[in-house]
This record gives sequence, structure tokens and C-alpha cells, in this order.
Amino acid sequence: MTALLTILIVLFVAVALWQMVKIFDLAQIGDSNTQIADDKDNRINGYLMIGFLIFIYAITILSFMYLGDLPLISNSAAEHGPGIDNLMIISMVVIFIVQIVTQFLLHYFAYKYKGEKGKKALFYADNNTLEAVWTGIPVIVLAGLIIYGLFTWNDIMTIDEDKDPMVVELYAQQFNWKARYGGEDNVLGKANVRLIDLDNANILGVDESDPNAQDDVIVTELHLPVGKPVLFKMRSQDVLHSAYMPHFRAQMNCVPGMVTQFAFTPTVTTAEMRQNPDIQDKVKNINELRIERQAEIEEAGQDLLYEFDYLLLCNKICGKSHYNMQMKIVVETQEEFDAWIKEQKTFENSLLN
Repeated sequence: MTALLTILIVLFVAVALWQMVKIFDLAQIGDSNTQIADDKDNRINGYLMIGFLIFIYAITILSFMYLGDLPLISNSAAEHGPGIDNLMIISMVVIFIVQIVTQFLLHYFAYKYKGEKGKKALFYADNNTLEAVWTGIPVIVLAGLIIYGLFTWNDIMTIDEDKDPMVVELYAQQFNWKARYGGEDNVLGKANVRLIDLDNANILGVDESDPNAQDDVIVTELHLPVGKPVLFKMRSQDVLHSAYMPHFRAQMNCVPGMVTQFAFTPTVTTAEMRQNPDIQDKVKNINELRIERQAEIEEAGQDLLYEFDYLLLCNKICGKSHYNMQMKIVVETQEEFDAWIKEQKTFENSLLN
């Protein structure tokens, strides 16, 4: 009710102000009130355009000084990550060059060619040379970016089966993730949402009669061996989700009724990434903010100090608890991974227990 009243009050104030402006226009208060701009008005507007140009450049420089780190540019943790980062950097450089040049021309010309009494504008009805230039340059630049992007995308999406990638299923449901490993045979058992049986702990709908399913391992924390190619098979139980692993430059939609896939090779362990200076600075800043809200955090039953971990997130707004849909990812050595996977129950054992 309070929100409705606030909206109504704001609306009425806006209407009142609009009516007052109309009244002042009709009243023609003062001899200087005219709808025709004179040389003084044009000069003022020209200076304001230059002032606004300076403001744009200043705010851009300040933004780079204080907020200029491109997200995750320095901490890629996947083999294909540098290719994605290079594409992002090239795109941003092109965008800023175009922005700087076009904004300068726009505001400078508005100042230089401001209206003056007795001055007539010189214009061309058409100019084939200029039109060819301002059409050809964007075409060439965009074609280059698109072609480079397509080659990068093809390199990322091409799966080399000769490298024998480890097969892992990512299963999305409102509002959590499950991971299923292919087991010793590295083959995922068949699964269907219609086979979900909560009473029998078959939470992913795995086909209990499929021999390939018996050694599958279902977990709520994703572990990956460093340097080992991983092929992710992705499913969704309910709505459209998106498996997003930012540090691995990986994102793929999880679509109900179909299986999507994405592959990459982790290159940096969790322990190594925690030693990254950029990550350490971010962790320090986060913990300083958490200490300021210590009472609130402890009251919520959360750990006070934050420690970096890779995360699998949902990048689609999938419902009211979307913000909380995440799973921890641990990248470790092959020996550490082998020791961890041996401790996990297979699908067959989970059914027996």
C-alpha cells in the first residue's frame, strides 16, 4: 500500500510540474522569453557541447583508473581462456576507439558549426566517397571481428576425442546443481526425468537397468583434475538454466528435454589460483566488507571470512532462489582427484544403501 501511495504522489507531482511549465510558456513572462534562438543561445549551447565532451572523457578516464579492470581478464583457468580474453580485449579496444572518435566529431562539429546570424550552412545532398568510407570501414572491422570470433568459437567447441576427455554430467534443477561422473568406464548411464525416484535415492532419473550406470558417481561438489580435458553433458529437470563457470570461460544453456555439451581443460588448480595477486586483492576487499558486517553475517550462520573457490553458477533467471544456485568446483592434481573419487559412492552402492 505504501508503495502504491508513493507512486501516486510522484505521478501527481510530475503532472503538476508539467502543467506549471505549460502555464509559464503561455504567460510569456519577461521580454526575453522567445522560442527563437539567437547568437548568444547558440554560443552557450556550443560551449555546453564542448563541456559535455570534456565530461565524457573525464568520466571515462576516472572509470578506468578506479574501475578499469576488465572482469577476470587476468585469471583465466582454462586452456581456451586466453583466446576468449584476446577476443574481448580486441572488441573493447575497437569500441573505445570508435567511441572516442565519434564523440569528438559529434560534439566538436556541434560547437564549430553552431548557428550564427547571416551564416548559411553548406551541405551535400549526397557524397558517394564519404558514404563508401563510413560504410566500408564498419563492414571491414565487423567482418574481421566476426571471422575471428567464429574461428575462436570453432576451436573451443571442437572436441578432440583422441585426448580421451573425462565425461561429467551437470544436472540443473531449481535451485541446485548435481554432477555425475561416468565412473571407471567413463560412460554415463542412460537417464530420463521420468525415472526420478526420490524414495529410491534416484534423484537424477538414472536408468537402474543400464550396466553403464552402475559405476556412475553422483556428487554435489565438482572436482576436476588439472590438465585433464573434461566433456560436460548438461541436462535440466525443470526450466531453462545456464551452466556458467566464469574462470573457465565456459557457459552453456541447460535445456529441459535435451542434452547440451561443452568441453574444456582446466589449467590452474584452486590452490594456485588462490596465490594469484589479483584474486588475493579481491579476497582482501571482500573480507574487509564482511568484517564491517560481522554481526549480520554471524547472525545468518555464515562463515565470516571468505576464501576463493571456483564456482558453477546459473546464468539464467530461473526462479525466486536463482541467486543461490551455485556449486563449488575444486581443481586439483590427478593424484588428489583419484583419492577423492575413490571415497565417493557409486550409483549402484547408493541404491543398495
